[in-house]
Amino acid sequence: MSKVVIVTGGSRGIGAATSLLLGAKGYAVCVNYLANQERAHEVVDSIIRGGGRAFAYQADVSKEADVIRLFDAAEAHFGSVTHLVNNAGILFTQSKFVDIDFERFKQVMGSNVDSCFLCCREAIRRFRQGSAIVNVSSRASQTGSPFEYVDYAVSKGAMDTLTKGLSLEVAALGIRVNAVRPGSIYTDMHADGGEPGRVDRLAPQIPMQRGGTAEEVANSIAWLLSEEASYVTGSFIDVAGGR
Repeated sequence: MSKVVIVTGGSRGIGAATSLLLGAKGYAVCVNYLANQERAHEVVDSIIRGGGRAFAYQADVSKEADVIRLFDAAEAHFGSVTHLVNNAGILFTQSKFVDIDFERFKQVMGSNVDSCFLCCREAIRRFRQGSAIVNVSSRASQTGSPFEYVDYAVSKGAMDTLTKGLSLEVAALGIRVNAVRPGSIYTDMHADGGEPGRVDRLAPQIPMQRGGTAEEVANSIAWLLSEEASYVTGSFIDVAGGR
């Protein structure tokens, strides 16, 4: 079947790397973004220059109406959506748990969990046999991210549970649902947390003695989406250098 993928949060970091890789692998790519139109269009232009098919589409994927609009737009451009990468997410400045206010907690959960739920649900309503979803979780769901981002870790733990439960519900339909859990990866998100050099600080604690790249995470996502992973569902790949 023709492969059409939506990548949420596709304008930067892991989302951009994934969009570029999937575009090179023959997927028609809908690069979703929230605010950074310029960077989203740069990703699209790069895919098209490489001979691929792509377009950028603005939508707040934590809102139900926007998610429906996003899927409708992708179908209007390329036909039935067959694959989904749930990558959109946020974190805030490093903080002890006791200092996290409720509004911040709700915003993190809304962006990271609501978006995953809404996009997965819309995808399953439209998908057919052979389709696949990859959710971009985090090693924080296992470590808890104490003294930094417990709220972010909680949201990623919820994504892990959603991944497992949904995968079991739709396995007999021939739809696969998996997740990747990146560890310390060089992306702009660390600047959002107030420490742009966080990966370099943590590198000595990582068994492989280095941080990872967005492209390394994208390779795992692409494999889970592909037919090479046709017997893999409800599974998690930790892309974390052994940590």
